[in-house]
Amino acid sequence: MADTLTRSAPADADRYENRLLVILFLAFGFVFFDRQALAFLAPYMDDDFGLSNSQLGILSGVLALTWAVSGMFAGSLSDRLGRRKPILIGAVLLFSLFSSASGLMTGFVGLLAARALMGTAEGAVLPMAQSLMVEASRESRRGLNMGLLQGSSAGLLGGIVAPIVVVRLADAFGWRTAFFVTIVPGVIITALVAKYVLERAPRAAMDVAPVPAPVAQDSPKVPVKDVLRLRNVVVCMLIACCYLTWFITLITFTPKYLTDEKGWSSGTMSAVMTCLGVAWVLWGFATPAISDRVGRKPALIGFTALAVCCPIAVVYVGNPVLLGALMIVTYTGLGCFTLIMATIPAETVPRAALATALGVIMGVGELAGGFLGPLVAGWASDTWGLQAAMFIAAGGAVIVVALSFALRETAPAVLRRRAGAAA
Repeated sequence: MADTLTRSAPADADRYENRLLVILFLAFGFVFFDRQALAFLAPYMDDDFGLSNSQLGILSGVLALTWAVSGMFAGSLSDRLGRRKPILIGAVLLFSLFSSASGLMTGFVGLLAARALMGTAEGAVLPMAQSLMVEASRESRRGLNMGLLQGSSAGLLGGIVAPIVVVRLADAFGWRTAFFVTIVPGVIITALVAKYVLERAPRAAMDVAPVPAPVAQDSPKVPVKDVLRLRNVVVCMLIACCYLTWFITLITFTPKYLTDEKGWSSGTMSAVMTCLGVAWVLWGFATPAISDRVGRKPALIGFTALAVCCPIAVVYVGNPVLLGALMIVTYTGLGCFTLIMATIPAETVPRAALATALGVIMGVGELAGGFLGPLVAGWASDTWGLQAAMFIAAGGAVIVVALSFALRETAPAVLRRRAGAAA
């Protein structure tokens, strides 16, 4: 009987790992579905709101600001309480409510408040989801799972599904209804989290600790100042600032660059931008999966070097088919996001500080790259032309390459190979 229980424990842990991945994939994917909805619905809102480009930028910036603050607070709170699931349930339900509330607003101030509240709820989702996922993951699938959760889910639901579904709903029923409908998947996902997600994964209760860390895994509390003394955490925080500048600047200014500077039609621009969604899904899981084998550090350096080329291609490639193909090849940064915002920190800090570390890295990155980055890029574009934004995005990726050399390797397979070679 004991042998049967021993054999069944890994199988139960594997089943739970797969089930949790599906639920959290949907949860974070719909975070980006709701976050991207405003950009696709803005043209339909002109008759009611007449939003200027500056107002659109403010709406995007305030969401990033509250997202950042919320992520840092939720991560710290979770580690103090030792609970993830209740915070995740509340966050998923609230961001869906606030997203749908955007459809009730009749003025810019009301819409700004709804987006700020939505960012507050959404900021808590990723630290909770990745903390739960890392504990449930097999060592050989840790990078892949976390990449699917954070990268591919956002690319699929936010980059590919959102523009199709949201625009069709707006065409058929109006933009307000499109906002109202966003509450439906949130309620469903909330119910799935409540029923199927465990506070402590079966794998975390097994004899072998799932995450290597320089601090003992059973350490009851780890102060934030101790987390910030770890080199990998500080480097990942700096990288997040630069990488979010690359990402937000690129997706914000590329559509306008293609239509205004290159003179392409909106249909051509849309087709090229869809290539970013395809690449988002592809590299979202491929990059972390490759890093499981070759190491986090070399994967981050190599794929970020490719990411440098993406905004450069926007400026210098004049053929839309070629540009779309190059974007699929070079839009690799979203897979790297998982490494610096989840996988490397999770393999560096103890469980008692995991959500804190993830929240701080995400929060500081959103503040610098998601909030300040687009403001600087917008000012530079007004001063020197839209190509300035593309060069700022490329520069952010170049800095990431340089910073990546300061990281300490954390991939378990690579560390075992090194230990074997040394022995």
